[in-house]
Amino acid sequence: MTRSSADAPSTRRPSAFERLGGWAYRRRWIAVVLWVLVLAGVTVAAQAVGSDYRNDFSLPGTESQKSLDLLEERAPVQSGESIQIVFERETGLRDPGTQGRIEVMLAEVKELPHVAGVQSPYEGYGISEQGTIGYATVALDGQAADVPTDDVRKIIDAAGEAEGEGLRVELGGAPIRAAQEGGGGGAEFAGMIAALVIMVILFGSIVAASLPLVIAIFAVGSAIGLIGLASHVATIADFTAPLMMLVGLGVGIDYALLIFSRYRSELLKGVERRQAAINAQDTAGRTVFFAGCTVILALIGLVVLGLGSLQGVAVAVAMTVLVTMLSSLTLLPALLSIVGGRIEKGVQKRLAKGRGAEGAQWRRWVTWVQKYRWLNALVPLGILVALAVPVVNMNLGFADAGNDPESTHSRQAYDLLAEGFGPGFNGPLIVLADGSPEDAARAQSAIASTEGVATAVPPNAIGENLSLIIVLPESKPQDQETMDLVDRLRENVLPPVAEETGARYLIGGSTAATVDFSEAVAAKMPIFVLVVVGLSTLLLVLVFRSLLIPLFAAVLNVLSVGVALGVMTLVFQDGRLGVEPGPIEAYVPVMIFAVAFGLSMDYQVFLLSRMQEEWERSKDPTEAIREGIATTGKVVTAAGAIMVVVFAAFMLSPTRMLQQFGLGLAVAILADALLIGCLILPALMQIFGRKAWWLPRLLRRALPRVALEHPGAGADADVDAEEPTREEVREPVRV
Repeated sequence: MTRSSADAPSTRRPSAFERLGGWAYRRRWIAVVLWVLVLAGVTVAAQAVGSDYRNDFSLPGTESQKSLDLLEERAPVQSGESIQIVFERETGLRDPGTQGRIEVMLAEVKELPHVAGVQSPYEGYGISEQGTIGYATVALDGQAADVPTDDVRKIIDAAGEAEGEGLRVELGGAPIRAAQEGGGGGAEFAGMIAALVIMVILFGSIVAASLPLVIAIFAVGSAIGLIGLASHVATIADFTAPLMMLVGLGVGIDYALLIFSRYRSELLKGVERRQAAINAQDTAGRTVFFAGCTVILALIGLVVLGLGSLQGVAVAVAMTVLVTMLSSLTLLPALLSIVGGRIEKGVQKRLAKGRGAEGAQWRRWVTWVQKYRWLNALVPLGILVALAVPVVNMNLGFADAGNDPESTHSRQAYDLLAEGFGPGFNGPLIVLADGSPEDAARAQSAIASTEGVATAVPPNAIGENLSLIIVLPESKPQDQETMDLVDRLRENVLPPVAEETGARYLIGGSTAATVDFSEAVAAKMPIFVLVVVGLSTLLLVLVFRSLLIPLFAAVLNVLSVGVALGVMTLVFQDGRLGVEPGPIEAYVPVMIFAVAFGLSMDYQVFLLSRMQEEWERSKDPTEAIREGIATTGKVVTAAGAIMVVVFAAFMLSPTRMLQQFGLGLAVAILADALLIGCLILPALMQIFGRKAWWLPRLLRRALPRVALEHPGAGADADVDAEEPTREEVREPVRV
């Protein structure tokens, strides 16, 4: 018996993706055990040694950072964080009984760990003019990130003992906010359940639907363990773990779904399941690799911005994407080898019922889009541009206690201090005068007469030729008037005084640091965007050998991110939908851009690569668009829906930062998968027709070919030296 020439195995050299998929499929139990060992090993190690997450919002070179460095060098006691214990009693705080209870409580607080000193409300200016609201200042021996949460809770408990008999006690300050913040709540679980429901509807099988979820769990679990261990040797922010869960779940399900959907498509075409897994690896696997590298490069690009904790967060999320990509390319083929028989039975049942020809509805849809291409290009573009417009008014900053839920200690303390001492009390400016006491007094006089200043407290000598001036603005910490005041003092008020006296004046404190951080992000983000978009566009030129297609993809991806930031501005900054108004966290936009741009690129590359397959075959642009959408529309919209529900579930988180991340990423994916992928992109491709695939002859010859599909992919290939098992051989030998 001999094989016909049509059945002879291809002699071409298998690609790296085929070899990797073939190995994982054949050595399935080795691949699974290796991943189980990795997950178990890093989890046990991380639980044994714990984590050491800590925030670092330092910005070397900025004035607020220079102020903090000077304090740490010449007045270290003053450089630590502080807590305000706020009191309210309608009948007044000065009666002997109330004062005695407060003083006894403060004496107990003074003996607690990490407390460097306590200033009573009965000293200085600690009681309001009405006498009903007062505050004590508890100085700590370090920044909020350096003081254990358990020790902060001891201060909260001790202060609470003074309550009663008409006396109300609340606490404020960064350490208090950190101690009362929660994690992601039930957001992760809710997102996973919603994703599972969508995939069961999509595939009609719990086994098939659970595979992408299993990939995501392995990837996220392994990445979190690794980053927890890395937190002992690198500075990684305390909000990193829930953010890794958010991105890891979405990306993990997304990548596995793209590969698995291609595997099912190959089975529907009658390809033997081992070869179907290899073909899926060599097509969708390449897309996943490309998209994952795009996200990783964008995130690593954030490191060069030099934005403190953002560097550690970027590396951690990049690690999550990397582990997710590796698990999709190695663990998924192994799982397909184990449960592929059950999946194939489901596909055969589908074929028996006459539902094998997938994409008929999508062909009708894209035919309509092509017929009314100008309408389907311009109307959705107008909607996206309108939603992106609010981004021009985005106010970067950091949420403070005024944005916390009303039930929290920090919000209650914030409101009491604003009521008793004015709105600017919650965001004082710290002015350091590095000169003689007379120089400090002259600066205080100039500051006190400045527009927007409510009070400038007389200088307090804290070291040799070093004085501290507390400045209370008339406006709230997050108001634009406060930001303008910082700039006015730095640019107009203090420079003439410094020139006259020869002293040095530095403005610091949390409000000034927020201004510096926001300005640093705003200044560096355009360069970051240009680099990421430029590199991605160049890669797409190499992949699709076209000038217009990469331009479409880059512009539309940027637009989807703009929509995300615009909607975030409406919801969180303007207070739409009942959200407490406040600034957009300064580091959120750059992180959302890095992640959302990569994920949007993922969908468009997946869709365009299928169009390219048909274009290379038929050279008919209309047919290429129709077949590309028909074969990818279902999986792209399903993957987009899953990503949206996973990300949107984080709106349930008690943390404002995670809420902003969840909403921003959900909106970006929704805009990309629904309006861009289903309407704008196919309409634009139809408008430009053959020109969309045009590349100048000179560039076509000069540029190397970077294919998303190995030449000959889809045909049986000898990807493994070892013969397949008897169970895997389905095609009969022809005589």
